[in-house]
Amino acid sequence: MHPLLTTLGSRLAERWLNMLVLPGALFLGAVATGTTLGHAHWHDTDRLRTALDDLAGRPAADRPGTAALLVAAALLLATAASLAAQFLGGTIERYWLRTARDPASYTLVQRRERRWDRREHERLDAVRRHAEAALLQSRQGGGQARTPDGDELVVQPGHLAEIRARTAARDRVALLRPVRPTWYGDRMEAAAERVHDAYGVDLAALWPRLWLVLAEPAQRQIQTARDSFSVSARLAAWAVGYGVLAVWWWPSALVAVGCAVTARTRARDSVASLAELMEAAVDVHGRELAALVGLIAADSSGRLDRDTGDRLSELFRKAG
Repeated sequence: MHPLLTTLGSRLAERWLNMLVLPGALFLGAVATGTTLGHAHWHDTDRLRTALDDLAGRPAADRPGTAALLVAAALLLATAASLAAQFLGGTIERYWLRTARDPASYTLVQRRERRWDRREHERLDAVRRHAEAALLQSRQGGGQARTPDGDELVVQPGHLAEIRARTAARDRVALLRPVRPTWYGDRMEAAAERVHDAYGVDLAALWPRLWLVLAEPAQRQIQTARDSFSVSARLAAWAVGYGVLAVWWWPSALVAVGCAVTARTRARDSVASLAELMEAAVDVHGRELAALVGLIAADSSGRLDRDTGDRLSELFRKAG
């Protein structure tokens, strides 16, 4: 049992060091540097070296007890700074995924709706122009080009590239018409809407039960995407901290911008991956869950139909 406890303790210590101490110590170092140099001497390394020499030259610095107290205080402050960043990161997560409940959020939703509508109009306009060009070509050359229900509409490479570009521009705003103030919230909302449209399932009610039947590799992938989103939110919290430090030392603003850009990129990738994995879990294991709760026979085949999905949602909502 002793080797197990030793291994567990070393892993916990490593996790504590990587997640709490190092980011906090880096921030404390930036705070000490920024407050020492200020805006006027932002790059004066001699000034910083002199300040460090003055601190090291004090009589109390030679005492082992004082040095131990300073190290302990530095570790505690670094841990406190990281815990504050984690708390702020959790707040940022909720802010990113929030629903529209206040005038400012409703304004953001309306602004995103206008952008999405404009992109969708551009996409539909590209589709219409392609259809008109294909129809004209068929009339002139005697080829086949039928309307939507008649199949045979040959897509020219140039038109296809334009349609794809317009669709991608629209999807960068949201996959479906926006209903939340942020892209992150809309991406998760789109996953729920797409699952409901396909299977009649309420993803919010289904997900806790579906999680219990997923295999460990699937759970690990989903948890990794979820953790990556949390890490991105904490990075955004550090961006706030370095942004505040920029009031005293302007180079800190560069670090804040770098953290913010990286956090945004990683958060978008994480949410997109998480939403795709949640949809995939319903696609692959939704019917298995319906069989486990007795709504369909275990040996039946086929896809999860909307009627079964509605019954699953009703069952898991505990509706009477």
